[in-house]
Amino acid sequence: MQKSAHPNIYLFNPTCEYAVANGNASWHPNKILQKMEADLATLPLYFATENDVVIVPETPTTEFYKHLQKIGVTPPFFVTEKGLQNNPPEQIGKLQPWGWSPAVHKRLESLKPRCANEFKTSPVFMWKPEYRELYTKKFALQILKQLTDKHPSASFIGENEITEVCETQDQIETLLAKWDKLMVKAPWSSSGRGLQPITKQPIHDKVWEKLLGIVKEQGYAIVEAFQQKELDLAFQFELKAGEINYLGTSNFSADKKGQYLGNSLNGLPDELNQDVKDFALEMSALIIPALQEEIGKSKLAEDYEGYFGVDTLIFRDNTGALKINPCLEINVRHNMGLLSLYLEKFVVPTQKGRFRMFFNPKIRFADFCQQMSHDHPLVVDERKIVSGFFPLTAFSGNTEFGAYLLV
Repeated sequence: MQKSAHPNIYLFNPTCEYAVANGNASWHPNKILQKMEADLATLPLYFATENDVVIVPETPTTEFYKHLQKIGVTPPFFVTEKGLQNNPPEQIGKLQPWGWSPAVHKRLESLKPRCANEFKTSPVFMWKPEYRELYTKKFALQILKQLTDKHPSASFIGENEITEVCETQDQIETLLAKWDKLMVKAPWSSSGRGLQPITKQPIHDKVWEKLLGIVKEQGYAIVEAFQQKELDLAFQFELKAGEINYLGTSNFSADKKGQYLGNSLNGLPDELNQDVKDFALEMSALIIPALQEEIGKSKLAEDYEGYFGVDTLIFRDNTGALKINPCLEINVRHNMGLLSLYLEKFVVPTQKGRFRMFFNPKIRFADFCQQMSHDHPLVVDERKIVSGFFPLTAFSGNTEFGAYLLV
């Protein structure tokens, strides 16, 4: 990455969708999500240059700096929020939170006057109430309908299976009768939170409580047919001055409930069936330019600048044929798939790797790292990882969340 004359300021706030949904500039995530943001606060360092700044609750130890040098990383400046307010850089390039929301605008407000003019004239410099709709899964649904309408393919999800918006219990029950199994989602949510798979009937009272809770809180629920998943792919883009550049494709994995687990590095996993790999390649060539065209004509191209990722889902229909939902979700922010593309440069190109998130209430991240380093010793050649375990985030005795590479 080129050195910018003025430092950019990075902040890890992956709860931005919840903040957007809430709309209140004073919104704060709950305790566990606050802990996640704090524990993973160093993560944006992989996007930053050495003269940029990453906001952290506490500065990492010298050990962490030495650890990063093993793979040739010269880290940015890690500064606490208080330290930054008391002693800000004279001039700043741009503010780079993980994602935008009214809450993060308020949080970084005092730094705005010092930002470069280029940033001051960008659509993300100020929050406008109409931006809220760009962050909902309803916007992704709108793009999906445009794709299937204007760029039709026999391999796309069938019209009778396209996602629907539900505002009542009756509407959800109608879709359950039609599709038998459902995936119900909160319109504003991320990393597989706010998801409720429904694979058994009748629906348990507790589950109804959760579903109707989503509707009450966010106004409606997004309901999809539950599919026999083969692969999750995400196309990564950068939007600048209305131009959409394709950056790469990431392959992520999620658990049975749809919660995000991690990403593959250096291509699709070896164990994946060849027909799925071929299908993914063929569909990517078709979908990427179609997404650039349709999103390029949308409000997003006018009202946003920065990174975004489009999640797609490859699945088998009831005949066993491969199909794809070409626009399942649009993540209008930095995201783990994008990060995984940046992390590939630290791994020997011939080696497959995994980028993973860690959380286990029974084990601290430090103990996990110690065990994994013992079981998978790190082998580095010319500052690239050949094999082994590499923690990506700083940790101390009380760190619960973490991120790591395993090659």
